[in-house]
Amino acid sequence: MNRTDMLQRIGQRPDPWDMVIVGGGATGVGIAVDAAARGYDVLLLEQHDFGKGTSSRSTKLVHGGVRYLEQGNISLVMEALKERGLLRQNAPHLVSDLAFVVPNYDWWEAPFYGLGLKIYNVLAGKYGFGPSEILSRDATLERLPTIKTEGLRGGVVYYDGQFDDSRLLVNLAQTAAEQGATLLNYARVVGITRAADGFVDGVVAVDEESGREIRAGAKVVINATGPFADGVRRLADPSAASLIAPSQGVHLVFDGSFLPGRSAIMVPHTRDGRVMFAIPWHGHTLVGTTDTPIAEPVLEPRAFDQEVAFIIETASQYLHRAPTRADVLSVSVGIRPLVRAEGASSTAALSRDHTIHIDQSGLLTVAGGKWTTYRHMAEDAVNQAAMLARLPEQACRTRTLNIHGFHPHAEKFGALSVYGSDALAIEDMMRAHPPLAQSLHGALPYRRAEVVWAVRVEMARSVEDVLARRTRALILNAAAAVEMAPEVARLMAAELRMDDAWQRGQVAAFAELAQSYSLS
Repeated sequence: MNRTDMLQRIGQRPDPWDMVIVGGGATGVGIAVDAAARGYDVLLLEQHDFGKGTSSRSTKLVHGGVRYLEQGNISLVMEALKERGLLRQNAPHLVSDLAFVVPNYDWWEAPFYGLGLKIYNVLAGKYGFGPSEILSRDATLERLPTIKTEGLRGGVVYYDGQFDDSRLLVNLAQTAAEQGATLLNYARVVGITRAADGFVDGVVAVDEESGREIRAGAKVVINATGPFADGVRRLADPSAASLIAPSQGVHLVFDGSFLPGRSAIMVPHTRDGRVMFAIPWHGHTLVGTTDTPIAEPVLEPRAFDQEVAFIIETASQYLHRAPTRADVLSVSVGIRPLVRAEGASSTAALSRDHTIHIDQSGLLTVAGGKWTTYRHMAEDAVNQAAMLARLPEQACRTRTLNIHGFHPHAEKFGALSVYGSDALAIEDMMRAHPPLAQSLHGALPYRRAEVVWAVRVEMARSVEDVLARRTRALILNAAAAVEMAPEVARLMAAELRMDDAWQRGQVAAFAELAQSYSLS
């Protein structure tokens, strides 16, 4: 992907696009993949970088949702389990199996959770990731050597999926481009145009890099901006009633020594009624999440002190070495675009099903849902959009469409495994230019070549893009990411032909951003 090429495509197009998608998160990019694969002319515009919001700040799980099973939402669980299987099939370089252990401290927990997780596995059918089973105390300790032992009776193990969310999103954007879609980051939609009959017929955006206006006609406009969906709807109709009930979820990252095995911990009931996970991820331990209602969404939400305290307190109930604030390497916050419901007692009680809403102006909005079901959400949205725009009917192709980077044995590439088949090109780059093989920081596995690759191939435009989403440095270790920033800026400046002032500005902006990811 190349941003200059994308801008040229937009400038050279005289006719309306079949579909203009607003929003470059999992939902929007998933829609772009689906629509382009069917042969529709697609333009996607993202106000910041792809995955800037919630799509890069998830719990890193591809799962059916054990909690939804308890709530009785069988249809959502079955749908998510099927999509989980399809995602592992289509992106094996990024989606892998992970064993989850529910530790048991009371006599009734093993039979109770054992039965529930057996049902969970049965519902997966042919898309199952592995059988669940009841573990003895010794078997539980073998899987979770750092679990608190006092009162431990045993556990129940089941299998779900794990992934790298922003890496998957980048690969989905590349897949969409390969299918013919045009995607542009740093293009903020500031207006929605309407035809004489009152129906939406295009968008007005601003290229944030040049300040130039972009006008794009469309047969249908799809609003896939997640928690910001109501703001986009009000560009078409200032009186539009609120559709979104945003809540934020917080994740803390600790050193890998807190969970050194290859199994995760699932806490089925926390004080706030949510499920909490502690998972091994990229050599670290990620713990979360919370569910806190917020009034308005922002691009960079911050964790509340009580959320951080809650996660640490809950983790301390299960880990032999209780973590403290000083152990937190990074804290990230994502906002859920939940759909409002009458009578809901809390955001935790709101459904994670997706909703497609069509305003009187013809603006189509996709809201709700979750990462695991992005493909199904996209299929549903494209079906509705094609009907609304009276486009020729085309069958969905994404059930068996390999995602960019597809490689069945990517693990052989080691630290570069998340690039899948692209790892070969990055290795070639390092062999041709040995300085690019040098590490960016001793605490993290990233190398200089990954910065160059991110700029040349993955449309990274800022130090933040590279350290937060093309690599996961900011999410894993905020302090180390800040120390990496000057070298990342230098490498990017050489690729983008930027001067010293740009480098200094980038480093300063990233250091300011990183403060919200640190508790120190």
